[in-house]
Amino acid sequence: MNTAELFEQFHKIALNPRAQKDAYLKDGEKVVLVTYYVPEQLIHAMGAIPFHTYGGDLPVNEAKQYFPAFICSVMQTMLELGMRGTFEGCSAIVIPSLCDSLKCIGQNWKYAVPSIPFIPLTYPQNRKPDYGAAFTRAGYERMVRELEEATGLQLDETRLKESIRIYNEHNALMREFSALCADYPQVTATQRSDVYKSAGFMKKEEHAQLLRELIACMKQEVAGKSSGKRIYISGILADAPEWNHILEDYGLQVVGDDILACSRLYRDDCRMPEDGEDAMDALVRLYCDKDHCSLLYDEKKSRVEFIVQEAKQRKADGVILALTKFCDPEEFDNPMIKDACAEAGLPCVVIEMDRQMQNYEQARTIMETFADMIG
Repeated sequence: MNTAELFEQFHKIALNPRAQKDAYLKDGEKVVLVTYYVPEQLIHAMGAIPFHTYGGDLPVNEAKQYFPAFICSVMQTMLELGMRGTFEGCSAIVIPSLCDSLKCIGQNWKYAVPSIPFIPLTYPQNRKPDYGAAFTRAGYERMVRELEEATGLQLDETRLKESIRIYNEHNALMREFSALCADYPQVTATQRSDVYKSAGFMKKEEHAQLLRELIACMKQEVAGKSSGKRIYISGILADAPEWNHILEDYGLQVVGDDILACSRLYRDDCRMPEDGEDAMDALVRLYCDKDHCSLLYDEKKSRVEFIVQEAKQRKADGVILALTKFCDPEEFDNPMIKDACAEAGLPCVVIEMDRQMQNYEQARTIMETFADMIG
């Protein structure tokens, strides 16, 4: 396949995850829904398929009876999809309590979507010390026990090392793709988003194979002419089709990101355990060593400088903060990020994102002005 055909394949999967899920179920696979920072390698080593869910771009009707209007739309639309039957056939859903909003979805899910078992994953705020690692491991062990009950599968300890290797290899490919996009302005915002989004709806081995082909094809092409409007994006989500079209309409090239559902997931590799070492401990340390994320406690707020340095490294002309509406952790960080960008001479703008947005005209006007400012 050529580059265009490969991008089209990623697009079809990103556009219709339900069809992908149903195809796996038809093949007799077990599918487990996951959200941010779930140790997918454990699920993979059990022989199940981790399947991402961060809600969807749709109006909320049924889920409104469980949540107030001022809670993040990621969670509202996640429950809405569950209540509509979109996830039927999945063996379970694993949701970490990484923010105050996520802490309250569990009991509502149990009542609203009883056909899909809810499995909580509680992470410690202080994850760096040994007691934080011990707490994290206990959470992983509980998750595995409940998944074994829900799926009828067993964790294969020998396969876990192989799962870690597969995920590390996929991480490296995702990072390589991101770096390539900075040098290939002909890659559109939609195409870039499709590669990241589809990664959550496929077996990592399958996605990695397609990605290898895409990277090889891209390297054979000549880089296109840059619009001179290179942007770096930070936030939780920025995958709405209309949003990507706005970036394309104004010639804005995404050269890097700090999006939780995109590059943040693939920054860090798990250290490969040596013979005799416990593979689960390696996964625990992977989480405990994570940094530069609004959902992870960091009194030094090192994420702020990380974003500035990343934007500079990718030679970005400006930074966009895609603020998920009613997301407190992101709201706390944004003023510091804006100040740091101003000090570094990087134009910065905040765009509010909502899964229920139907009219993007305000965002379009802001981005038109921003494009003129940095162009």
